[in-house]
Amino acid sequence: MASSQDIARALLSVRAVFLRPDEPFTWASGIKSPIYCDNRLTLSHPEVRTLIDEALAQVAKECHPTLQMLMGTSTAGIAHAAIAADRLGVPMGYVRGSAKDHGRKNQIEGRLERGERVVVVEDLISTGGSVLDCVEPLRTAGAEVLGVVSIFTYGMRRAAERLAAAQVTNHSLCDLDTLVDVAVAEGYLAAGDRPRLLAFRDDPADESWIRR
Repeated sequence: MASSQDIARALLSVRAVFLRPDEPFTWASGIKSPIYCDNRLTLSHPEVRTLIDEALAQVAKECHPTLQMLMGTSTAGIAHAAIAADRLGVPMGYVRGSAKDHGRKNQIEGRLERGERVVVVEDLISTGGSVLDCVEPLRTAGAEVLGVVSIFTYGMRRAAERLAAAQVTNHSLCDLDTLVDVAVAEGYLAAGDRPRLLAFRDDPADESWIRR
């Protein structure tokens, strides 16, 4: 299976991850960040897409050998869940951000039976909120959510606390520490900027890492 370093190199190579400690991004929450992830870009690169989705399938099966179905988060997790489910030969569905206001008014798409053992596929774990918004309706519908597999995690304390409180385990293919180490080794990031990115990870609300 691909290592976390392999995944980091792949994400960096297709610019699915942008590192800009001197020109921070602003998230929708208002948090300023030295890093921005757009894992949707991996779908446009067949070799990287294959690397990631085969790894997601393998991690899902190894960590949750009794899984019966994969569920993608809307929208970024849908394609990866579909491809990984195809690799495993299991059913797939996805969870909308909210129920439709027309037709059958579904929030969960795909045939889900009560008691079905489900693994959720997510592209990115930041604060953990979006993946929990997927887990909760699945549990309400009677699914047994075994856990989450994701492409990348920032490794924020807030996410770890929220997932633990909800009794949800997450296994990510790559994390911020690994990505930063690879980025420094391969010239995407200056070595002196490594502590700044890790400081952001440890406390996103503390903007002292930003050079004024």
